[in-house]
Amino acid sequence: MTDSTAAAEPAKVEPGSFLTLHYRLAGPAGDVINTFGSRPATLSVGAGELSPALEARLIGLTEGARATFEVPAGEAFGERNPEMQQWVAKKLLDAMGDPEDEYHVGEVVEFATPDGNGTYAGAVLQVREDGALRVDFNHPLAGRPVTFEVQIIGVL
Repeated sequence: MTDSTAAAEPAKVEPGSFLTLHYRLAGPAGDVINTFGSRPATLSVGAGELSPALEARLIGLTEGARATFEVPAGEAFGERNPEMQQWVAKKLLDAMGDPEDEYHVGEVVEFATPDGNGTYAGAVLQVREDGALRVDFNHPLAGRPVTFEVQIIGVL
């Protein structure tokens, strides 16, 4: 005989859970990531796909739950690090893309990782006359308060 009460309880998010969810990350200037209008995201809790501070807020939520968390400045993505703002020479930009490309303040530029197996991005802060760019490689929400909204669709 099975316990029908236990079977009716929604699955709960635990470390190692595999999730399907909608989520929104927003800072003071508005949304940075928002999946509510598109396909839901899938991730494994503890695999580093979200920051540990955000993953910790998922623990204990149940399938079907919707929640909004206000995360204090610096907690979700760390503090802003001035050393993460660096000049990138025009020669490097030309080597990784089209030499005719023009860059503008505020645009996000994607760079290949040294091993060529991934990418990382930075926001253009300044464009010098010689074509070099000052790029901020900090996460866009580093050092800022974050609103983290989630809707748990499925938990495995």
